[in-house]
Parts: sequence; structure tokens; C-alpha cells
Amino acid sequence: MNSKDIVYVNGAFVPRAEARISVEDRGFVFGDGVYEVLRVINARPFAAKFHNDRLKRSLEGVRISLAGGASPESLTEIANQLLRDNGLLQGEATIYMQVTRGVATRAHNFPPPDLPPTIYISVARFTPYSEFAQTGAPAITHPDIRWGRCDLKTLNLLPNVLASQTAKERGAFEAMLIRDGVVTEGTKTNFFGVVDGSLRTHPSDTHILPGITRSVLRDLARTVNIDFDETPIRAEEIPRLSELFLTGTTTDVMPVVRLDDKPVGKGKPGELTKKLQRVLAESLASGGD
Repeated sequence: MNSKDIVYVNGAFVPRAEARISVEDRGFVFGDGVYEVLRVINARPFAAKFHNDRLKRSLEGVRISLAGGASPESLTEIANQLLRDNGLLQGEATIYMQVTRGVATRAHNFPPPDLPPTIYISVARFTPYSEFAQTGAPAITHPDIRWGRCDLKTLNLLPNVLASQTAKERGAFEAMLIRDGVVTEGTKTNFFGVVDGSLRTHPSDTHILPGITRSVLRDLARTVNIDFDETPIRAEEIPRLSELFLTGTTTDVMPVVRLDDKPVGKGKPGELTKKLQRVLAESLASGGD
């Protein structure tokens, strides 16, 4: 833990140990809020515009308004101040931003519209998953039992938590979720697979979160003549996968070499996966947006 460990809560920069949020906050009572996680390299948030746009979309989707002229961009500026205050200007770090509907007596319907939201922001040192990036990670399949608006990055993550715990108990890094016979995404990542030579992934609809790394990688892949086929991988196609990888803000491009204790393809990172790892690593190193 950072020795300074300063966080931001509702207009104040305070030591984490002194940060306070009411027990009647709707984020605590209902999970009524949204969040974002940004990757930071040498004090520069990576793909900040993508994250700010997604946070704005999530806020609009659940009908939470930022008060006092605040915006996702202004929250990113607060996060930049936290990076300075916590001495995280060199190396890698993450930013966590959370906005809830605010503090009100418990009732399912919305409180009055003039109620200010609760805003919490923190930063932390981050160490990439370098070993899994080289050797590949194990994963499991798991039923996707989440709600119908997975495209909004809300605090309601209990199905993700349960699936992630199941993966951990089975010695896996991630759970690949399956809904109505097709692969959707992971508990905190997007999944890609090579089927009969075609790179496939679930389309960006309400069944998946539009991952930032997914979006960045899609654009970068075009520069090396790799196309994404946004056709979901069907459960019966899983045995034919020659490559499988996941993407995420803190996972980059991570090869998956075992699925449900069976090897994927040759049981080692594939050539297309390694190529995409390289182009993303170059973008991260350059600080590109």
C-alpha cells in the first residue's frame, strides 16, 4: 500500500483511513452506481478519452447526473492530482473512479433530482501480469447469469464475483461466460478466439461491456492487417479453437492456453495472439490514445 494513500471523496482529498461514506449511500444499499478503472503509465492515463466516454454513457444509462458542472474529464483531472499526491508519477498505476446516486433514506425509486451524487476516486500501484502474458493462463467456462445491460459498467457485480471465485477455486485466472450457447465475455475481460483461421469475438451489444482494450486493439489490429469477426463463438465451436486470449485494462492481451483443464490449440500462446501483444505493448509504451 502507498505510504501516503490519499483518496478523493466528495470534494475532499483525505487519507484512505479517514475516508467516510454514509451507510445510507445508494451504492452501498442498492449497488446504485457506476465505475471506471484506468491504466496509468508514467503518470499518463492510457486511452482516457475512451474511458471518459464510457463513464458518461454508463452515467446516462442509469440516469445519474454529475453535480456542479463536473464531468468524466474533470474526474480524470482529480485522479491526476491523486497520482501526484501519492507519488505515483513513475511506473504503472491504476485509477478507480466510482459515482453513486448519493445518500438518501432507503427507497427503491430515485431520490429527489437535486441530491448530489457520491464521488470516490483512488489510485494504486500496478504490476502487470508478465508471467501469464508469456506462458498463457488457464480459464474455465461458466454460465452467464448476469442482467440484460452488461454494456453499462455498474456496481452490480455479484454474478461476476461468484464466477470469478469459481475460477479461482479451480485454479484458473478467469471465467469465460456463456449465455444461450455463445461465449459473451469474462468476469472482467473480453474474450477472443481463432476458429478455422478467423479471429472471432462477441459483438459490442448489451450482452458485453465495450472493453477499452478491446476497442484500442481493434483499431491497432487494422494496422497489421488483422480483422475481427464480430460473430460470437458458439459453445460447440470451443473444441476447434486454435488460439484463445482475453483483453482488459489490467490484463492487456493475455493468452489462454488451457480451458476447463484441456489445452487450447497446441497448449501455448499462438502466433496471432503474440502479434497482437506486440502491437498493444508498442501503443502502451508510446502513451498512445
